[in-house]
Amino acid sequence: MENVVLIIHLLLAVGLIAVVLLQRSEGGGLGMGGGGGGGVMSGRAAATALGKVTWILAAAFIVTSILLTIIAAEKSAGTSVIDRLGNAPAVEEPDTSAPDLPAGQDLLPPAEGDNAPLVPRAD
Repeated sequence: MENVVLIIHLLLAVGLIAVVLLQRSEGGGLGMGGGGGGGVMSGRAAATALGKVTWILAAAFIVTSILLTIIAAEKSAGTSVIDRLGNAPAVEEPDTSAPDLPAGQDLLPPAEGDNAPLVPRAD
């Protein structure tokens, strides 16, 4: 269902872009006037027909946007990112504590160089 609505949504978006680009510029915002020219339909009638198609496509686009939001909300109902983080497996940290020594036994400093390990003192 989600894929069908998504494909319709994408087709509406492409159609809406095409219809908006086909419309004649009335404001001359970029300094370009709309092309005059007569024809079967006058300039005002074409603007009205394209305007109606634009409104219909825009309304359908909004409806599919809301449907996609509802479908996405139903899929994730009851879960959040925080909930999913709580279920993640715990990462085990390496044991960096000192080795277990009998009571009263200390560690001696390395006998040779800095790379030698600490060794228990034999008394």
